[in-house]
Amino acid sequence: MGDIDLMVEDDDDLEQQADKFLMFMLGSEEYGIDITRITAIEELPQITTIPDMPNFVKGVINLRGKVIPAVDLRLRFGIEEREYDDRTCIVIVSMNESTIGLIVDIVSEVHEIAKNDIGPPPSFKNASGKEQYIAGLAKKGEEVKIILDVNKIISNEDRAILEQSS
Repeated sequence: MGDIDLMVEDDDDLEQQADKFLMFMLGSEEYGIDITRITAIEELPQITTIPDMPNFVKGVINLRGKVIPAVDLRLRFGIEEREYDDRTCIVIVSMNESTIGLIVDIVSEVHEIAKNDIGPPPSFKNASGKEQYIAGLAKKGEEVKIILDVNKIISNEDRAILEQSS
């Protein structure tokens, strides 16, 4: 897999990236993230464990000299943990003013999904009563893809903890 750089350089690039989502698998479900939020896709590097972190924060990675928190999305979403393999990778995303790595089972491909094919997320809160991290549900043929809101994957409380660790 190696280093895939997805940095958006200017307004023309941003316009070309509109309506494009990086799709990845967690178990049997496919999720998507707005491609403009993604800076890179990497093979899973060595993770340094940091004590007293939420269980879904596996630790930090050193990515070209920058220390970035590594979040296992399976654990974040309450999906059973599984052993990492050669297809497991980390998607580096920008959220607000910080950068985090999201550990996913496998990256599938980039899909173009028109805004009018994305419906609103379900109007319920997760088990902890916090705001849901689903930005919308995309209809792609007969399938429904879950589009994530990167800024809501990590709560404000957890974000403060992560910023202290990096």
